Amino acid sequence: MDSTNDINKQIEDLEGQMNEPSFWNDKNKAQEIIKQIKDLKDKRDGVSALDKGGAILTILAGAGGDDSEDFAMMLLEMYKKYIANKNFSYSLLHSNTNDHGGYRNVTIEIEGKGAYGLLKNESGVHRLVRISPFNANSKRQTSFALVEFLPIIHDVEQKPISPDDIRIETSKSSGPGGQNVNKRETAVRIVHIPTNISVHVATERQQEHNRKKAMEILQAKLYKLDEEKRKAEVEGRQISKTTEIEWGNQIRSYVLHPYKMVKDHRTEYETSDVESVLEKGELDAFIEAEKNL
Repeated sequence: MDSTNDINKQIEDLEGQMNEPSFWNDKNKAQEIIKQIKDLKDKRDGVSALDKGGAILTILAGAGGDDSEDFAMMLLEMYKKYIANKNFSYSLLHSNTNDHGGYRNVTIEIEGKGAYGLLKNESGVHRLVRISPFNANSKRQTSFALVEFLPIIHDVEQKPISPDDIRIETSKSSGPGGQNVNKRETAVRIVHIPTNISVHVATERQQEHNRKKAMEILQAKLYKLDEEKRKAEVEGRQISKTTEIEWGNQIRSYVLHPYKMVKDHRTEYETSDVESVLEKGELDAFIEAEKNL
């Protein structure tokens, strides 16, 4: 593997060629060198091709019933505001709601240049401390939600998966109140047997579209698992063969009582302007701090 010094030397050599008077004599060669410089800089800075594309966001409420499911809704609204701030767009892929407008789990797809690169480090456990609106005694409640950002992996980038390694289940897509929006089984759930990863997509009207989207998400989950394994090997750690949720990995706290503060536990960056974060999606300072770690 090339060291940072090796990559910087290659960049320096190529940029030296750009300064030669004859550089643009061969336009195709010049453009290829410019591309090589960009690719080398991306490699040096840890930017992958997938960072430049869209992202899939899943939020899963932790134990705690209505409070945690309400927190999952608050996080989704926060990210939706951030998406709007960046002029990205999103579409719903799957949701499991409760009677109070909260989410047991929800998955959306975000379209926008560089969305995954910006948001990938938001993955982890988020924690909320507040006076519970669901508790008659106005007790302070701590809630948790797991946030997962995955890259969008298109057909040409996907790795082959053996049909023997997956189990595909179909069911009727449900509308509000549990009513079936149609009589055909359009919802698709795919289970990857070796890792026990499961994916559920139910928003499209055609089963084949839901199946295709579910396979995209499965590919992304397997990519993320491979990345975790590679990272663990470099750091000399062991990780579970299957994708067990690590609820101990808390990355950020949102405190609404007895004081107001949002704090990222990895970077120590914090702000008392909780409303700007949760209600306006102002996450840039947190994301920049994480990039600079």
